[in-house]
Amino acid sequence: MVRVLVADDQALLRGSFHALIDTTPDLTVVGEAANGAEAVELARTLRPDVVLMDVRMPRLDGIEATRQIHQDTRTPQARVLMLTMFDLDAHVFAALRAGAAGFLLKDTPPADLLNAIRVVAAGEALLAPTVTRRLIAEFARRPGPERPLPRALDGVTDRERQVLTLVARGLSNTEIADHLHLSLATVKTYIGRLLTKLHARDRAQLVITAYESGLVTAAP
Repeated sequence: MVRVLVADDQALLRGSFHALIDTTPDLTVVGEAANGAEAVELARTLRPDVVLMDVRMPRLDGIEATRQIHQDTRTPQARVLMLTMFDLDAHVFAALRAGAAGFLLKDTPPADLLNAIRVVAAGEALLAPTVTRRLIAEFARRPGPERPLPRALDGVTDRERQVLTLVARGLSNTEIADHLHLSLATVKTYIGRLLTKLHARDRAQLVITAYESGLVTAAP
């Protein structure tokens, strides 16, 4: 059973998400928060697996709330899935850097939202297709790095860099296994090592590291 905390300043939306999630046998809502500060506090006390977090909220916005939950040793298991009406690059980058594991728009179909909760709870990173395209486009607009890979990647082996590159390209574990002719278990082992070596919490953080280090670049 995946435990979900719903954080949104609009009561009608909170209720709608609550009702939708609770109709699904493998998901349950453990609490609701009307602002970011409440979301942080309830994440500490209720220990949800996934926090469904609105970006724009009073007192404390969703991005800062995500950062606090991500950094809090009392909420190590909580993974944040961001929801917003606005497909804005600034929000995408800020949310991912704050530690969000996923980012969806509020017009996402209900079935896709429920699946996103499951994906994020399972430890995968998830971005809406339109968000992914904008994310890649933003990196493509940046000047290509003219420097060697930073020391942060010094301890990463050649094979691990291959895996990291494919993660950054958006491939799933199964696709990476097929591409590199590895077993699924081996791919999971490599990704676990990358998370440890790069001090990343999830795949979204690995994607950011791959692009910002210059290991992966996007063609305009």
